[in-house]
Amino acid sequence: MNTGLVLGAVAGLVLATVVLGAYGLRISRTTSDFYVASRSVRPVWNASAISGEYLSAGTFLGLAGLVLLSGSEGFWFPIGYAAGYLLVLLFVGAPLRRSGAYTIPDFIQARTQSRTARHVTSVVVLIIGWLYIVPQLHGAAITLQVVAGLPLWVGSVLVALVVGGVVAAGGMRAVTAVQAFQYWLKLTALAVPVVFLFIALTDHVQTIDPHLVFPVERGPGGADLYGTLSLMLALLLGTIGLPHVLVRFYTSPDGPSARRATVMVIVLVGAFYAVSSTMGLIARIAAPDLAEPGLADTVVLELPSRVIGGLWGDLLTALIVAGAFAAFLATSSGLVVSLAGVVSQDLFTGSVRSFRLAAVICAMVPLAFSFLTVPAGLVSSVGQVFVFAASSLTPVMVLGVWWPRMTARGATVGMIVGALACGAAMIGAALSVEHTWLAAVLAQPAAWTIPLTTATVIVVSLLDKRGVPAGTTQFLARLHLPESPAR
Repeated sequence: MNTGLVLGAVAGLVLATVVLGAYGLRISRTTSDFYVASRSVRPVWNASAISGEYLSAGTFLGLAGLVLLSGSEGFWFPIGYAAGYLLVLLFVGAPLRRSGAYTIPDFIQARTQSRTARHVTSVVVLIIGWLYIVPQLHGAAITLQVVAGLPLWVGSVLVALVVGGVVAAGGMRAVTAVQAFQYWLKLTALAVPVVFLFIALTDHVQTIDPHLVFPVERGPGGADLYGTLSLMLALLLGTIGLPHVLVRFYTSPDGPSARRATVMVIVLVGAFYAVSSTMGLIARIAAPDLAEPGLADTVVLELPSRVIGGLWGDLLTALIVAGAFAAFLATSSGLVVSLAGVVSQDLFTGSVRSFRLAAVICAMVPLAFSFLTVPAGLVSSVGQVFVFAASSLTPVMVLGVWWPRMTARGATVGMIVGALACGAAMIGAALSVEHTWLAAVLAQPAAWTIPLTTATVIVVSLLDKRGVPAGTTQFLARLHLPESPAR
């Protein structure tokens, strides 16, 4: 690999990110600009930005690695990731925009009229966000180590500094421009190499064993029926509980714009997943020796030099590295801007100055945590975040929008029970004996943690003698009644 080309590509991406961030700083003036881009982001632009932040390190590097490891079994992850937006479209997209909130805790407080529920939501949102940022930092660390031989901490520090600076400088307006640009860069950075790799492998097509690419020994998901269904449930419902996804709907001008943006997102992320999965199938042909946990995450970076080589291989590698860093930066930016809004409002004054301080804090905390952890499978790391979000926040969000009888106490207890149950399952999975029914239940807990949280919210709400807060009927009417575009 040509280290100079690779580092030049990273420098070019960072420069473009800073320039777009500076543009956001120039037009960001009000608190609304920093939190929700003054609710003025049009559907196409918003869809590109949502797709940019949603397609993370786990997708750009990890998905191809997962397909390399398990073939067609790995396709359940992109199916679940993309289909999750159908549930967002059906259940929460437009109502969240109509709520008028800035953050997820804002929405929960407005729905339950409870500061306690708000604080618990803030803690859950911070846990989800920080858990999601760490794999992005790990991905950046792995990338620069593989292609340039740099220490692991260099990539993590670079992403954290750029993201913290851009978010602090321009808020949501700056992040929107950055993420929209980075989606199209990411798609190009994988689509172009896929075309070249196909051309280079044309002479070998007749010798490919189809069972190598599409193994048939096991069912989808590489697990039993329970494991597959539980995984799909987590991926489908986890999207509704991701703070950086939900906050995007607050930036739409109105409910119909939020719905149109969601439909476009399904198309955009679907196109990217098709390209990324194809890269994994190519890897099963050209780089089967990399089919080892952890090592498989590097296959996207290795393919051009292995299959094509020379100057063209180096140029394609540089393009892929730029796309990879776009994934790290875009997802981390979305997470930091959503978390900064929470920290600014809950711990500080909610002003622009406090938002900027919160942005720096929210970038540095996961950076410190990334130094204490070892990079593992990127897809599995992101998958755990989906499980946690689906188990703790998703039931409360859906019931808060659609069930009038949810109370503050029900929402609070439900989130706590879901978070603790999911956390206990993750710890138990790391300690339990392999190849037992308990190990399978703990490894994929969504099938029981999500119903547990939902049942807890419902039962506690029904038993709550204080009843629903005053004004619930009016608030729900606001969520569901159509509004004029000018609202």
